[in-house]
Amino acid sequence: MPATRHSSACSIRRSAATVLAVAVLALMPCMAPAQDFQGATHLLPFEEENLQYGKTASTGPIARLQGRLDRGDTPLAWDEQRGYLPALLKALSVSTNSQVLVFSKTSFQRDRISPQNPRALFFNDEVYVGYVPGSTVLEFSEADPRLGGVFYTLDNRKDAPPRFIRTDACLECHASAKTMGVPGHLARSFQTDERGVTDLLTGTEIITHRTPLTDRWGGWFVTGRHGDQVHRGNLMGAASFERQRTEPNFAGNQPDLGAFRNHFDAGRYLAPTSDITALMVLEHQLHMHNFLTRLQYEATLQLKAYGHCNYIKSPLEAFLRYLLFTEETPLTAAIQGTPAFERDFAAGALRDPAGRSLRDLDLKTRLFKYPCSYLIHSDAFAALPPELKTRIYARLWDILTGRDQSPEWSRLSTADRQAVLDILRATQKDLPESWRSAGPARGA
Repeated sequence: MPATRHSSACSIRRSAATVLAVAVLALMPCMAPAQDFQGATHLLPFEEENLQYGKTASTGPIARLQGRLDRGDTPLAWDEQRGYLPALLKALSVSTNSQVLVFSKTSFQRDRISPQNPRALFFNDEVYVGYVPGSTVLEFSEADPRLGGVFYTLDNRKDAPPRFIRTDACLECHASAKTMGVPGHLARSFQTDERGVTDLLTGTEIITHRTPLTDRWGGWFVTGRHGDQVHRGNLMGAASFERQRTEPNFAGNQPDLGAFRNHFDAGRYLAPTSDITALMVLEHQLHMHNFLTRLQYEATLQLKAYGHCNYIKSPLEAFLRYLLFTEETPLTAAIQGTPAFERDFAAGALRDPAGRSLRDLDLKTRLFKYPCSYLIHSDAFAALPPELKTRIYARLWDILTGRDQSPEWSRLSTADRQAVLDILRATQKDLPESWRSAGPARGA
């Protein structure tokens, strides 16, 4: 959202939507594309006949909410300070405790964003929401099960009926090598000056759970405890980065946004935190959504061309490595975020008879207790073509039962494999019947 409105409202919506991804929709580490798979960065023909991204209506949560608004089923209350934001978050089941704040000028709203007026991002498993205090435009995106990232804006004005406007203009940034060549999301990390202007030469790309903490969160406010682990959050200006060299964590381990009262008024935001645990979950989730979209597109194209998807090997193996956290950067000290986010994140957990869930957090040596992404339970995974899921489940079976003892799976202990196997048996609805009668995992 610009500081002054352009003469064309349409231009505003198109450009504003270019945002949500640049700063969600804004974090990025130096990581070679080979960590995904060879060919992951080329742009797939998602506008052509076999995929028709722009011509296909979304079926995601935002599209469904717009249908309810059109029917008058979901009236939205107006908040005098934040407009429709609180009501929309509630309607989309997005927790205010997922709030993270970015102050780098990495979006179309750069004129409004600064350390004195950071941009708030909220998210759940399917939806991302961007809010800049003082702006009259809210930004939204969703992870549509078949389309991937779909982007919207909404005029946040009392005299304007709430309506989501889909815009594909943001695909100029959000369908690129950084999003695995499909419409998607990304997170970035840059060194900034005192105004939030980024030094692009210091940036890192595609922040995920594989990124060392030392490369994360440049341009972001970060609250929560992380011990002696150093990160780039809460730093602005060359002097602060230089001070970090001799005085590590002088700006770290902050309990809440009160630590930044000299920069901005925390009362303008919906939560008192920019939670470190929420940031870590977000980083994992963004790239997993891109992986799922890439597989969806690859399988669709190959099924139409050949009638099978047997050629999806490198992408599939890379997906499994990411799904099972085999390349995750270990934690060297405990992470302590806000219990409110952890509670809300766990609320949708699917549990096995022992009470275990893929949403259970570890936060001592790694992000999750059980190394398998909770997004295996998502609509995006469920929507993958059956021919591809058959291949995924076959490979998972070999890995989790210990039949595949390749070095790339060596970080998965026997206990890890058995726990994930048990949880999936109890919670994953479309597993092959052969999984139900499997024996215990073999020693790794």
